Amino acid sequence: MNIAMLSYHTCPLATLGGKDTGGMNVYVRDLTRYLGRLGIHVDVFTRSQDEHVPHVLHDLGFGNRVVHIRSGPEVPLAKEELENYLPEFVAGIGDFSDTKDLKYDLIHSHYWLSGLAAGVLKSKWNLPVVNMFHTLGLMKQRVARNAEEAEGGYRIRGEKEVIRLSDRIVAATPAEMAQLQWLYHADGAKIEIIPPGVELSRFYPIPEDEAKEYVGLRPCDQMLLFVGRIEPLKGIDTLMKAIAIMRGQGVDVCLAVIGGETDTSQECENEEMVRLKAIREEIGLADLVAFLGKRSQDTLPYYYSAADAVVVPSHYESFGMVALEALACGAPVVASEVGGLAYLIQDGVTGFTVPSDDPQALAEKLTILLKDRDLREQMCNNAVEFVQNYSWRKIAARVAELYRSVVGEPVGTPIT
Repeated sequence: MNIAMLSYHTCPLATLGGKDTGGMNVYVRDLTRYLGRLGIHVDVFTRSQDEHVPHVLHDLGFGNRVVHIRSGPEVPLAKEELENYLPEFVAGIGDFSDTKDLKYDLIHSHYWLSGLAAGVLKSKWNLPVVNMFHTLGLMKQRVARNAEEAEGGYRIRGEKEVIRLSDRIVAATPAEMAQLQWLYHADGAKIEIIPPGVELSRFYPIPEDEAKEYVGLRPCDQMLLFVGRIEPLKGIDTLMKAIAIMRGQGVDVCLAVIGGETDTSQECENEEMVRLKAIREEIGLADLVAFLGKRSQDTLPYYYSAADAVVVPSHYESFGMVALEALACGAPVVASEVGGLAYLIQDGVTGFTVPSDDPQALAEKLTILLKDRDLREQMCNNAVEFVQNYSWRKIAARVAELYRSVVGEPVGTPIT
């Protein structure tokens, strides 16, 4: 089986923690690798953002390729500009497949922009389309704090068109399925719930003393960890306010923030980073909150394993890949009770869920965890057991079964 995988606006090989890199990159990268293990050939098509990067890379194994298609200037662009270059992207995919004399069985697109490209290719190649949105514009609009955070109408129109043209839609959780039906009036018969997976050969518990030594902590130090993009909907300000409350109650704990850029001048920092650093100074946490910038996937298990808790205080998450990785490393997770996080975190078992944007509630749960080592150890054991059902081996097999059903092959037949 040959799959054309579309990830237009972000490359699965990109360094994580930037403005448009995160869980979707990890998803496309790891799914492709595990589909390769099942004998499924995948070409991942993405927009070229750097003329110095080879246009075809074999970094995903099993003969699978990442193909960088020239679509407009080969530099990062704002998402609102990207739709203008979709025709070039589609034409480039067509040229590549024609030159290589390739025939695909199915198109799997990620995010709405890729879905629009998939719609054009669907008509050209007469192939079915499976799409995964990863986030939904109407949900992001509901939590936007200002006009700048709100998604434009162009995205909502694009998402509705992708829902119409897709043969199947992959939703990460029952919550996302409900959102698609409620907000977009999507046909439930089109929707398949398959959560993302986690690479258990990379994310597993590292002995606490070894992990703390790696990240530069003393064995007695307590650390909270945030991992993700630096943007308002991630709720980092709520987390810092919670730490200020805890300090006022005599509970001192440091916070490491992984994500964003720290090697740029203050003038080049994004607006949210500037705002967060100002809040840090204003509430007196300069000695407790460290912004570490990007970290590679290979180093993240050390940080997860060294943390007394990983905090995901988002106002919206369609799933919560960071939470899943943290659980795999045995870290209790304290997360907002929103979107996929409400399904992923077992409250009181693998961590705690709290109302979104509630520093007091967040401070209370974090204080409980920090003061009770036995509880943390029990949650660690529960978390590691829980995530076994999210191994990429199992999740990729479910995606492969979806492919079979869409192309009309009997489920359970050998993959060719």
